[in-house]
Amino acid sequence: MKTTTFLAIILIAIGIVAFGYQGTSYTTREKVVDIGPLEMTADKTRTIPLPPIAGAIALAGGIVLLVMARKKA
Repeated sequence: MKTTTFLAIILIAIGIVAFGYQGTSYTTREKVVDIGPLEMTADKTRTIPLPPIAGAIALAGGIVLLVMARKKA
């Protein structure tokens, strides 16, 4: 398999996954109150969004690379 075809398949897979998986979430622990011996923390969930346009660009780029590799061969 040529490198271009392999890269095209990887980009298409990333594009499909990006459409299905809209972002990632993680939890951090932050201090809320710190008064002498009294200390309170809170868990905060944050999300890093993955815009659908990124998936569309990866998918379109993979398709274009795949078509270009087929025309070349």
